[in-house]
Amino acid sequence: MAVSNVLEVSGLRKEFGGLVAVRDVSFTVGEGEFVGLIGPNGCGKSTTFNCISGLLEKTSGSIEIFGEDASELRPDQIQNLGMTRTFQHTNLWREMTVIENLLVPPRRQFGSSFRELVTSLLFPANQAETDRLSRAYEVLDQLEVPHMAHNLTSELSGGQSKLVDIGRSMMGDPRLLLLDEPVAGVAGPLAMKIFNNLRKIVDETGITILIIEHNMDFILRQGVDRIIVMNEGGVLMQGTPDEVRNNRAVIEAYLGAAGESEGEEE
Repeated sequence: MAVSNVLEVSGLRKEFGGLVAVRDVSFTVGEGEFVGLIGPNGCGKSTTFNCISGLLEKTSGSIEIFGEDASELRPDQIQNLGMTRTFQHTNLWREMTVIENLLVPPRRQFGSSFRELVTSLLFPANQAETDRLSRAYEVLDQLEVPHMAHNLTSELSGGQSKLVDIGRSMMGDPRLLLLDEPVAGVAGPLAMKIFNNLRKIVDETGITILIIEHNMDFILRQGVDRIIVMNEGGVLMQGTPDEVRNNRAVIEAYLGAAGESEGEEE
């Protein structure tokens, strides 16, 4: 049961020139919740994530993370609050094994040479960094893939790479995790396994997860607590999976988007 809100988004608006990508978006995510953020392509889901995580400067509105005003914070400052995220496309080090990818310290994940990364793994600066090894194996156990520890990332399937990416985001033991379409393009059985593992992690650790998913039929069957539905840059509705499943406005939004896509293909 959620006891407090770890994320509060109020009146969020993001404009790109004359285009309004996100308009008056407001929602909360409670502590220990597993929440889905869904909507047709282009409805503003990823833009909302990018504003929350500090990658985009919002036009207006407010964002609070763990009660702190995060509206003007940089991504690294937001991470220090206890929130991490993934992106639609993974950015793993293909020359490294799975465990080595998890061991790369966050501050060295970007803008570092391969030599610097290897040096950081072979000659850790302090005991705190050596302790990351036990955390890495713990994360792989939580995701139920300890057997992949010494596989080269270049040998993984797309779905397995998504799992490793989720694992990297968990290395800092965050309290809030934002996942941007972690099962996009992943085969059905593995996609279900990923969601089942995430549900288990939420229940066992109390972490809060907000997850973007495009496939409404899929996420409605995957054990999330609540779903926030976006359409045309705004929040269409919020509710339980059953409430979303039976909402006429949601059905029409998805059917309309499907019709537009078919028309574009023709």
